[in-house]
Amino acid sequence: MHEPSLTEIVTSISVVVGALVLAVVLRLAAGRLNRRAGDTRWAWDDLVAKLLHDLAIPAALTGGGWIAALILPLDPETKNIVAKVLSAAIILCVTFALARLIAGIVTSVTLARQGPDSSVTIFGNITRVVVLGIGMLVMLQSLGVSITPLLGALGVGGLAVALALQDTLANLFAGVHVLASKTMEPGDYIKLSSGQEGYVVDINWRNTSIRTLSDNIEVIPNAEFSKSILTNFHRPAQDMSLLVQASVAYESDLERVEKVVIEVGEEVMNEVEGGVKDAEILVRFHTFAESSIDFTVILRINEFGEQFRIKHEFIKRLHRRFRAEGIHIPFPMRQIVMADTGLDGNGRPRTVVSG
Repeated sequence: MHEPSLTEIVTSISVVVGALVLAVVLRLAAGRLNRRAGDTRWAWDDLVAKLLHDLAIPAALTGGGWIAALILPLDPETKNIVAKVLSAAIILCVTFALARLIAGIVTSVTLARQGPDSSVTIFGNITRVVVLGIGMLVMLQSLGVSITPLLGALGVGGLAVALALQDTLANLFAGVHVLASKTMEPGDYIKLSSGQEGYVVDINWRNTSIRTLSDNIEVIPNAEFSKSILTNFHRPAQDMSLLVQASVAYESDLERVEKVVIEVGEEVMNEVEGGVKDAEILVRFHTFAESSIDFTVILRINEFGEQFRIKHEFIKRLHRRFRAEGIHIPFPMRQIVMADTGLDGNGRPRTVVSG
């Protein structure tokens, strides 16, 4: 083994500098390719471009470092150490790049199945952790570390961790179960038996976030979420019926009342945003109440959150139309019969009726 000559040193330095320049050029080219891929509708080219962008510098530098090590007259032991270090470095870089790539693929598939508005992080996070774990084991194996005892220790330690993290694991598997069962997806409006309701924002490894109508975020542990009775207002379809209660006086012509209500309902459906155009308006009389005849109007809305606007406009227009048509909405009335201590002409107790 001889000392490295000046030519070998200069050549090695030149190789390292050339590798660095190549890494910068590849990184710039990959960045440009990444921007070009972002302008297309196809998602897979974005993932490939990001993979090339992540691997450009590590691949060039490790390749240049290994060539420089071959040029220098290193002893076999030193060369072996350099090879292991460079191999571990490239495995680590490839692992992170593949974790990002595979997590992106899983996310793309999830978005394709659940729609562009979904925001599900649990599948991407699980995929990323699995890939990183496998990559770390491969890296340790490349460094000469036996992973068999490590796997045994991880098995025993995993049991202890599982017992210590029962709640966390319960939330994790509950979240996976909720998504796999497809009872609801991000963007759906749901209501739980515990009282929480709102739009599903995200389901991660620990909890589910829902956005209430007041624009607040409620965070519910997945284990508690999976145990609750859930009403999904976006299933089986997003449009839904809206029931509005109303009443008219007993002397009203019910045929005329029904006709007026249907005309107002059709007007609201066709003119107000959120109504289902050309939807059939139904009127169902159902109760002889104490001072009125009660009925239900069945409208149709595009989505749960539109009910407030539709109901607001319908009640305003129906009230105005009832006043124009002379249809009365009665005030509550009740007759009270009170016994009097006196007697009438027939010797019976007198009563006083108060309306």
